[in-house]
Amino acid sequence: MIHDNFGILAILLTIPAVIFLSQQIPLVQRFFKVVPPLVFAYFIPSLLSNLGMIPRSAEIYTSIKTFLLPASLLLLTLAVDIRGILRLGPKAGLLFLAGTAGVVLGGPVALWLFRSHLAPEIWKGMAALSGSWIGGGANFIAIGKAVGAGDDVLGKMVIVDVIVAYTWTGILLFLAGRAGTIDGKTGADTSAIEDLQERVSHFQESTSRNPTTTDWMVLTAVAALGSYLSYRIGNGLPELGSVLSHSTWRVITVTTIGVLLSFTPAKSLEGIGASRLGTVFLYLLIGVIGANADFTALGEVPWLLAAALVWIVIHILVLFLVLRLVRAPLFFLAVGSQANIGGAASAPIVAAAFHPALASVGVMLGIAGYVLGTYAALICAALLQWVA
Repeated sequence: MIHDNFGILAILLTIPAVIFLSQQIPLVQRFFKVVPPLVFAYFIPSLLSNLGMIPRSAEIYTSIKTFLLPASLLLLTLAVDIRGILRLGPKAGLLFLAGTAGVVLGGPVALWLFRSHLAPEIWKGMAALSGSWIGGGANFIAIGKAVGAGDDVLGKMVIVDVIVAYTWTGILLFLAGRAGTIDGKTGADTSAIEDLQERVSHFQESTSRNPTTTDWMVLTAVAALGSYLSYRIGNGLPELGSVLSHSTWRVITVTTIGVLLSFTPAKSLEGIGASRLGTVFLYLLIGVIGANADFTALGEVPWLLAAALVWIVIHILVLFLVLRLVRAPLFFLAVGSQANIGGAASAPIVAAAFHPALASVGVMLGIAGYVLGTYAALICAALLQWVA
């Protein structure tokens, strides 16, 4: 019913606005604790496109992905505090990297076990999912686009991601209430947690400020210039196989720009909402992916779900093995895992379940996941392609 670009853009912007506004209703707020808003950001555009109210493919969808994807990645990466993360201690970093390793290795193993039941091109969708499970939604789209995954494949992986990832989040929240007992049995030294709380409180106070019009001008200019610069550089670099395409180079370039800017005064843009604007772009990107989904092409989801369950179990086993070896607190496992699987959106929720002052630790590790998600997921993509 709506085919012009302005109308489509209006619909895609209105959907997440309504979702977030509805969270002010107590009943809806409780419901969203069970079913996250991201699910509706995907399924509502899917429903509208499958009912014929908006098109399944449109020129503006390509434009949104081309511009907003790198802009979102840049804004979400801008606040990464690499020195701060290193100060969290080696065990926190080790558990975070163990979670990443579990994702990188678990994907190819799961594909090998179920490849006879899956389409040959499904490795591309799993590569995108590895981006989500190491970084976040922006990495999911970025890696999927980099390896040439079709929107129908990405749509299936979103369903699998929601079911598996949020089930594991619920388990982690359950374990948070029993952290003392578990840490006692493993002999973990929890003294570092108190030090973390003090550093996190200082971090929160030093970055927050009321944004001015000038701040927003600078923020949008940084996003636009970074996106355009990565577009030009990425298109100018040579393609090397099916993984290092022009799209891949654009993602690598914009992530690198974000990391470099995090060591400059530009990092202070996080205090006036860099990651929040990046999240707005991200929800618009998720809406585009949802609009491209075809509900008639879900026959493979049960087998994909089985493969994803094996995948997440490998991730969990690697984490618990490292936890026992180094006797780290459960907090490091939970936040390290969620910073990978859930990203910066849900990692602070899990961190706050242990102590409210630790929420931004989850944010920092989640943002680190956005950075690592670009590079580690490309390694996983190469392994998945080899298995396929």
